[in-house]
Amino acid sequence: RVRTGPQPGPDLETTIEVDFVDAVFGSAQEVTVRTAAACETCEATGAAPGTHAERCAHCQGSGQVRQVRQSILGQMVTAAPCPACRGAGEIIASPCPTCRGEGREVTDKTYTVDLPAGVDTGSTLRLSGFGAAGLRGGGKGDLYVHVRVRPHPRFTREGQDLHHELHLPVTQAALGALFRFETLDGDEELVVPRGTQNGRVFRLRGKGVPHVRGRGRGDLLVHTVVDTPTELSAEV
Repeated sequence: RVRTGPQPGPDLETTIEVDFVDAVFGSAQEVTVRTAAACETCEATGAAPGTHAERCAHCQGSGQVRQVRQSILGQMVTAAPCPACRGAGEIIASPCPTCRGEGREVTDKTYTVDLPAGVDTGSTLRLSGFGAAGLRGGGKGDLYVHVRVRPHPRFTREGQDLHHELHLPVTQAALGALFRFETLDGDEELVVPRGTQNGRVFRLRGKGVPHVRGRGRGDLLVHTVVDTPTELSAEV
């Protein structure tokens, strides 16, 4: 089957770079793309103002031509897009001076993208109908937005969990300490018991990254690194 009439425009792709916190909790981001939009001069018809497209005489407006040929199996009927109107079914005798008969013009468009909480580098969002406009009033394609997340100065991410290295002097590791630990949600009390060894992991449940599809959040894992002095004075 040959598709006739205005054809939809192509899909577009773009990449946005977002802050770590915006990716974790979700945010609205603006993205600008170079795209084909409907021509305002001719209102996407492709015809000069005051004129209109005429039915193609070659295909009688069907947008396709049929060919009949003989084969050993009998008559074979094939259909192909009309070469005169390229399948549109119409001929524009007086093209629009702005878009030259295409019904669209290249311009920059800015859209607002709602990032769901929990997106990560490599996530792709599909915006239906935000792609390029088709020829002469054809529909728009889709816009695919690829996400790239900037690194965080304190946290690293693995799936839905966050990780942080907490450096402790030997005295605090040996005697214990109470910290006001800063998470992405605010301060939390972190109790480091006496005798804490290097590499011990403290888990703050529910302080990680939300699941994009589903409920709940990952955890925040705090890895202790005991800093042992390399030089000791006589007073110590």
